[in-house]
Amino acid sequence: MSPTPFDRFPSSMRRARCTIWYMFTEDSVEIDAPPRLVWDVFTDVERWPEWTASVTSLTGLDGPALAVGRRFAIKQPGMAKLVWQVTELIPGASWTWVQRSPGARVAATHHVSARPGGGTLVRQQLDQRGALGALVGRLMAKKTKRFLALEARGLKARAEQLSRADGAHP
Repeated sequence: MSPTPFDRFPSSMRRARCTIWYMFTEDSVEIDAPPRLVWDVFTDVERWPEWTASVTSLTGLDGPALAVGRRFAIKQPGMAKLVWQVTELIPGASWTWVQRSPGARVAATHHVSARPGGGTLVRQQLDQRGALGALVGRLMAKKTKRFLALEARGLKARAEQLSRADGAHP
């Protein structure tokens, strides 16, 4: 996802931004596990319901592995099932999937990077655009932030558990 003019502000000020045209929300978490292991857990998307309460079901419609063009049906608590399509993938580093509906485009970007001194930093960004996208984003801001936090905590717990079990060191 290309940077916005607001990216120059510290991340503490960038957790959620909204204008009439878009809503941008992000969350990050530091994980005491190697980036490769975190990437493997994070990109095994059909297993998300095992470690985050924010996803009820997640099914690959074109196969289980992330790849540009592949579609995934995601059901979240209190929401309709939505189909997301992978639009960008940088193996080991990031991926973006997009959900489109009339008047709205939502892009969810996931970044995995090594932390200086060990461990992994994971950032999730949700960019909701279009007349309806910004409106829905504003109305669902609290739920969106809660879901991103649940995903971050769940990923951290799962990756750190696997890292300890494998004897891996960040």
